[in-house]
Amino acid sequence: MKSLVQHDEALFHWVFNFTTNRNCHWIKWLSKTGDGQLYLILGLTLWWLEPNHGGLFLYSGLLAYMLEIPVYILLKKSFKRERPCYRISDLSAHIVPSDKFSLPSGHTAAAFLVASLIAHFYPPLGIVAYVWASCIGCSRVLLGVHYPSDIFAGTLLGLGISTISLLIL
Repeated sequence: MKSLVQHDEALFHWVFNFTTNRNCHWIKWLSKTGDGQLYLILGLTLWWLEPNHGGLFLYSGLLAYMLEIPVYILLKKSFKRERPCYRISDLSAHIVPSDKFSLPSGHTAAAFLVASLIAHFYPPLGIVAYVWASCIGCSRVLLGVHYPSDIFAGTLLGLGISTISLLIL
């Protein structure tokens, strides 16, 4: 287990170092697209404008978030893994994180949850949605608030919860 943590931290440093002495505005902007408001706007817009799948997309998303948020909070409180910007003394993150703990990445979980729903209801947009979700995850490492394994865990959480919500509906 110790070796996995060491590799995870080494990969974090390698990725984060790409942002040293660089303007990170576009990375911050990309990360902000995963803050959550966009998902509700997307769901409501599809519900209003797209009669074929818009309602199911919105309902699936609402159900998925009703499942995802408690699981996400439980995992964060259980693992209590400090964010790299708090654990590594000489590291300064490019943003101020919303809380102290990093595992799993909530931004990544939410992005992959939405990407999975988009791919299910609108297959031609699936690849774009998954690329966007992957970029959200990478942005969180580049900004210094998550380790790569946090992103992996968030990806699994988002995909798993979206699958469950689609099975329920």
